[in-house]
Amino acid sequence: MSEMEIALRDTQTHFLALRAQSTEEAGHVRVDDGFNLIKVPVREAESDGTLQWICSTFDPVDQCIYDGFYEGRNRKIISFAGVLQNGIFPLPELMQKVLKYGQEEMKRPVEIEFAVNLHADRSGEFRLLQIRPMVDNRMELDEDLTAIPDEDCLLRSHCAIGHGIIRDIQDIVYVKTEGYTPANNPAIAEEIEKINRGFLTPSGSYLLIGPGRWGSSDPWLGIPVKWSHISAAQVIVEAGLDCFQVDPSQGTHFFQNLTSLGVCYLTINAFRGDGIYRQEVLDQLPAVQETSHVRHVRLPAPLTIKVDGQKKEAVVLTF
Repeated sequence: MSEMEIALRDTQTHFLALRAQSTEEAGHVRVDDGFNLIKVPVREAESDGTLQWICSTFDPVDQCIYDGFYEGRNRKIISFAGVLQNGIFPLPELMQKVLKYGQEEMKRPVEIEFAVNLHADRSGEFRLLQIRPMVDNRMELDEDLTAIPDEDCLLRSHCAIGHGIIRDIQDIVYVKTEGYTPANNPAIAEEIEKINRGFLTPSGSYLLIGPGRWGSSDPWLGIPVKWSHISAAQVIVEAGLDCFQVDPSQGTHFFQNLTSLGVCYLTINAFRGDGIYRQEVLDQLPAVQETSHVRHVRLPAPLTIKVDGQKKEAVVLTF
């Protein structure tokens, strides 16, 4: 719309409409899911009254484009001027609110699909059709993580899912291993849920460590949390114990959440030399919160976490 020639050349000329005829009239249903969509010229929408608030009108005599719908055969340009410039409907404000609330709840930028009904009296409805988190690419990782010395690592995993570098996590929530028994796993899930609530802020995130399969429906194989119980965890660790050995889940219980939200998932079995987990370092830190089975500690400075999902290597560097 910056220049009249560009507006006339590039404006939308057709739209897709849903065929309202019965399938008998339109023909048999086909495998193509677009069989009942038809391509219609914009000028055919004039009689439906749907262009009133979303178009501008080109006057060939004046060689000007006027905001709004004017009768006659003058060309209509889909400009959304009534909504975006003349305040007919608060679409920008509604979109800003949806994006803001969506990002706060999902803890990352979101993308949305929506529909709006506009009426002749300037009233209307905004319908949110779909909202999902945007998967962003973290900082490129061009480093051999296996070359980092073990003494520099708080955690090391050779079975990691995820990719990138994380530098904004300062809190660790971990299950205490002394006296651990899987019989307590349901109680541990409840304790973690309560701690997780404290992180449900736009900037809240933590690293979660525990034994067995996170999210297992069988409490004898892992801690039976739902995703809402650990939703603020940005890095999740399955840390096997000598007294509690189960096959790792590798995040299968929460795979969609991990991939869409960019959460990293590490598996460590330090008791048999498969990775590093220096829990003694965490035990020496004062607890921000502590329950019967779980500790929450805050580190002096944010951690540096590097995950190479292609090579399945990950390290959490000491602070």
